[in-house]
Amino acid sequence: MKLLVTGAQGQVAQSLVAAQSSHDVVAIGRPDLDITDIDTVRRHIGAVEPAVVVNCAAYTAVDKAESETEAAERANASGAGNVARACNEAGIPVIHISTDYVFDGEKPTPYLETDYTGPRSAYGRTKLAGEEMVAIANPRHLILRTAWVYSPYGNNFVKTMLRLAATRPELGVVDDQLGSPTYAPHLAEAIVAILEQIERQPHAIDWGVYNAAGAGETTWCGFAREVFQVSQEAGGPSAVVSAITTAEYPTPARRPANSRLDGGKLKSVFGIGLQHWTEGVRACVSALLAHSRVS
Repeated sequence: MKLLVTGAQGQVAQSLVAAQSSHDVVAIGRPDLDITDIDTVRRHIGAVEPAVVVNCAAYTAVDKAESETEAAERANASGAGNVARACNEAGIPVIHISTDYVFDGEKPTPYLETDYTGPRSAYGRTKLAGEEMVAIANPRHLILRTAWVYSPYGNNFVKTMLRLAATRPELGVVDDQLGSPTYAPHLAEAIVAILEQIERQPHAIDWGVYNAAGAGETTWCGFAREVFQVSQEAGGPSAVVSAITTAEYPTPARRPANSRLDGGKLKSVFGIGLQHWTEGVRACVSALLAHSRVS
């Protein structure tokens, strides 16, 4: 199966390339592929002739989105719609990567796909708008909501913690936001498994929205402590982590207090469950330390 992946420089896209297995993966990003220009999207789909497009392209600077809302809207909403529309015109399905930030964070238990959304940030609002545009533009869509993504690639929480620990013996990390950290290579494996089902049974796919996040839950503080425990065991940088509140670490964008995603639907429909987030941390930290890719 030939696969076109947008947002080539992103964590999920790079993980898909690494996990391509028997699939022919073509990853393209800016400046060659700008999803805000639908003619460019159409041209690349026509040139590659993929069986499926995975849209990983997005504006992901959560705090900057508060002041650069138009740029976030172009990529996360209009751009996502462009990809889905071009795929529909070509007669192929689209897999679109979305986020836990579409939720308001007030639910006391993990979120289901059918729960009320109500995003509290510009980033979340533009991503939710993108979901809606994708669903309207292409009936054969899978929207995968993921959370707290980390990997050996790009910028992410794990790499930031290890970098800071190299110069700071103690760090204060927020302990009142719950989430489901997701190792991008594990998400990529899940996407590949979905693709294999699309290839085998293209007319039997239950299209729609699915949660696809790491199993288990923790806070940012618990996440950091796990990173440092694994790093210390491997002889890497470590720091003492002090728990702080969201109020003690204000940011331009409001984060959901609860970002936990229930993966039951993905498991029941596709038979796919992502691995526990701690397994991802161990794999990620090991890869970073082995290749000196902390910075």
